[in-house]
Amino acid sequence: MRGVFNVWLRNWTVYRQNWKIGFLAPLLEPLFYLLAFGYGLSALVGRIQDQGVEVSYTAFIAPALIAINIMNNAFFENTYSSFVRMYYQKTFDAMMATPLSVDEIITGEIVWGAAKSVFSTMIMMAVISLFGLISYPSGLLLIPLAFVGGMAFGAIGMYFTGIVPHIDLFNLPFFLFITPMFLFSGTFFPVENLPLWAQHMAMALPLTHLTLLARSLCYSRFEWEMLASLACLIVFGAVFFPLALRKMRQRLALSIAAAS
Repeated sequence: MRGVFNVWLRNWTVYRQNWKIGFLAPLLEPLFYLLAFGYGLSALVGRIQDQGVEVSYTAFIAPALIAINIMNNAFFENTYSSFVRMYYQKTFDAMMATPLSVDEIITGEIVWGAAKSVFSTMIMMAVISLFGLISYPSGLLLIPLAFVGGMAFGAIGMYFTGIVPHIDLFNLPFFLFITPMFLFSGTFFPVENLPLWAQHMAMALPLTHLTLLARSLCYSRFEWEMLASLACLIVFGAVFFPLALRKMRQRLALSIAAAS
């Protein structure tokens, strides 16, 4: 665990040097979305029935923005950012020259991705709370949810880092994996509006369950279905975490062999 913390601490130290850049996106993004989609479309869409509650369209998309933020931060950090540290900056090579194991390095990277999801979620919560769109104290559970979701999407992102041959090809997982989830996971319209076959596909996506959980916490509605969604997120993380470790071990071993 100490090795994992040291990797996390290294990334945190670097992040603090450029924290203002990382601060802007979660601060401004919810404002843009709420103004454009929430208030712009709300007049056309009206009120929506969601989880047995009638809510405004603004209240409907606000939790989805938090879920999307969790996904994007963890996935991007463990794809593009981790790849840059590994391939271009040679940070992984430097860390492997220390007593740190490959598993500790990769685990630390994934935990750091989850931590970035937590940081940005806290900022977004502060902004969205100004609009009265988060119910407290249940809304505070969005913070541990951000870590769980961040670990799941971070592990998925690190798996792709282990198999993508060069940085340009990261466009494929973003286009084929992230974009469909962004559009069809009940983020901007209820999953029930989709055809039945598409609803089944949507329920197989981790962002759908993350969005459902975020909405339940923002609405302060606790139902048994939340446990199923939480279990799905944990399963995604539990499946992709060892896969990410395995692929990154193989990739780094090949990198060491090529350099020797």
